[in-house]
Amino acid sequence: MKKILFYTNQFFGQIGGEEFAYTEPFFKEGKVGPSNAMAPQLKDDAEFVRSIICGDNYFAENIDKCLEFVKAQVEEVQPDLVIAGPAFNAGRFGIACSEVCKFVQQTYGIPSITGLYWENPAVEMYKQYCYIIETDKSAAGIRKAVPLIASLAKKLLNGEKLGTPKQEHYYPKGQRVNVFHEKDGATRAVEMLLKKLKGEPYETELEISVYEKVQPAPPIKDLKTAKIALCTTGGIVPMGNPDHMYAATAKFWKKYPVEGDCLEPGKWESVHAGYDPVYANEMPDRVAPYKVLKQLEKEGFIGELYPFLLTTTGNSTSVADATKFGQEMAEDLLKAEVQAAILTST
Repeated sequence: MKKILFYTNQFFGQIGGEEFAYTEPFFKEGKVGPSNAMAPQLKDDAEFVRSIICGDNYFAENIDKCLEFVKAQVEEVQPDLVIAGPAFNAGRFGIACSEVCKFVQQTYGIPSITGLYWENPAVEMYKQYCYIIETDKSAAGIRKAVPLIASLAKKLLNGEKLGTPKQEHYYPKGQRVNVFHEKDGATRAVEMLLKKLKGEPYETELEISVYEKVQPAPPIKDLKTAKIALCTTGGIVPMGNPDHMYAATAKFWKKYPVEGDCLEPGKWESVHAGYDPVYANEMPDRVAPYKVLKQLEKEGFIGELYPFLLTTTGNSTSVADATKFGQEMAEDLLKAEVQAAILTST
């Protein structure tokens, strides 16, 4: 019987919710969480021999340590397949699942599968490295995700030839393969064109990426009379993080008043889990340069500096949430008669 190593987070590992997000990695023998639903569909092919459970925040802030733990489990268990998640649209969890799969696939050549919603930032980051099954947005889609993961797992375990990404329901990995067809490309192209002209359904063989076009705002006519705001996705918040800003996968943004001419060290800190915060905590202005803008205001280069910092955490934040934050920030700034905003990252 072949062996499967499973990875999940504190929630699906049945430890607890966000209050257990800093749980260090540990393992349980056998199944846990979603693997209980997958096991019956794979009972003739393999068994879940061990489950790794790790808190989302701990993984995000200690990736190297977590991968060392995964390494130890892989070398002890010697699995034939690794399954992580599914993580749906959970950004931190999605990064963790995908990082585990990428590590195992690249280090040991062991096939690895996870499952993510298309908007999860981990899809674009990791789809070329491992198999990522398309899932619904939330855990409510677990009933759909389990059969798809199990089906792909069966084929990988048994060395069966895989169909196209569309047939197997995983995101394309950017690999081109030759496929024999009874009709040549010119014939298929004409047939496709005729269907399109007739308004009939058709499927393209060459999907082209489509990116949203954003119309740039007109330039500021006179900076010397303009009111400028400072925004950041660098996770800069008042010391102690009073509103519990997420270290990754932010679900909200905040506006904080700034007293004085800078973000005073000791009164502000970074909670961002995507970079080492030591230097940002020593001098928060390194991430959100309020001091420089205040100096430009005094010199008359800009008319007025908005006395608030608009902040969130950009680490693993979904496109949908980021778009929502931007719209809300813009509405707030318009009410304050701000003419321009500077957005800093990390």
